Amino acid sequence: MRRSNTAKSLFVASLLGIGAIDDACGAGSDTALVDLGRALFFDPNLSLNRNQSCATCHDPARAFIDSRGNGVGGAVSLGDDGRSLGDRNAPGLTYVAPTPPLRRNADGAYEGGLFHDGRARDLVDQAGQPMLNPREMNMPDAAALVARINDNPLYVAALRELGATGSVDETFTAVRGALAAFERTQLFSAYDSRYDRALRGELSLTREEELGRMLFFSSLTNCSNCHVLDKTATDRREPFTSYRYFNIGVPPNVAVRSANGRAATDRGLRDNPDIHDDALAGKFRVPTLRNVAVTGPYMHNGVFRDLGTVLMFYNQYLAINEQSLTNPETGRHWVAPEVPDTIDRDLLRTGLPLDDARIQALTAFLRALTDQRYEAILQAPPAP
Repeated sequence: MRRSNTAKSLFVASLLGIGAIDDACGAGSDTALVDLGRALFFDPNLSLNRNQSCATCHDPARAFIDSRGNGVGGAVSLGDDGRSLGDRNAPGLTYVAPTPPLRRNADGAYEGGLFHDGRARDLVDQAGQPMLNPREMNMPDAAALVARINDNPLYVAALRELGATGSVDETFTAVRGALAAFERTQLFSAYDSRYDRALRGELSLTREEELGRMLFFSSLTNCSNCHVLDKTATDRREPFTSYRYFNIGVPPNVAVRSANGRAATDRGLRDNPDIHDDALAGKFRVPTLRNVAVTGPYMHNGVFRDLGTVLMFYNQYLAINEQSLTNPETGRHWVAPEVPDTIDRDLLRTGLPLDDARIQALTAFLRALTDQRYEAILQAPPAP
């Protein structure tokens, strides 16, 4: 006779030695699957050299980003071999669960999909790719990964309790499903930022945060054109992304390219193996702005350190003066875009230039999108 979900949950939790799932992981999940996913998420044995887990590049203490410097200011991640550097910034995993699969919307534009180029259909698809990526966890294939799983009798018993028969395909699917189930929990999507609490009447935003909120949603800026899912929606759990793809003229990260030796142009959506339209080169999926104040460095390649720099970056499309043409982090003009021919200039020329007061107000509002458990990071002194 098969165990009930409750019995399975208690069995798996005790078996893996991790206790009952935290309240933060939310009710209503298949708790046994979530418990297994959490154990897998923190297990470095799932990388070739047994030194890197999912949590290595997605640190739960830092909103699930890569909190290591890696010699490049945290712009990209270091692989399990201790040498390989990626070319894209590891995206935070908070609020990733609602992302739809890659698709064309009613306007014919692409939206959704996981990774910066949408190449993973959903969380299950995404969960398996880093483990088999030679620049990341570096396992040679699914069979090798399943062999590691089978080395652990606790995993084998847990998977058996969940109905997996032991074949490579079924075990790999179950592992990915467990990781995805963990990533769908409330731990990753708390909706308890100052913004959320203000909406619920639990607190009031400061005057500067409120000014930033008004600017963000107004026609004076084009923030909400990309970072609001549905302006008519009554659901207040706004993801602060349209999930669409744009080329905003991001320059290459020269420091990263010098370190990783990559010479090829990063074409974003066009590098998705299912996309063959050159007009889509240079377009990357709009990220969520939730926890943005604690998940730098910024852009798909981590080229900007500070959130204020990101906001000032847009001014080059709205004003022609020395200040708008200068990167405050370098004191020099903005580096030329990596993919200049497909920049969405009409979109970027919407709105008014941001003066210092507006940048400060918008920054204050964006900081108010930080989950409550990460608010202490906002108060920490900057890294040297």
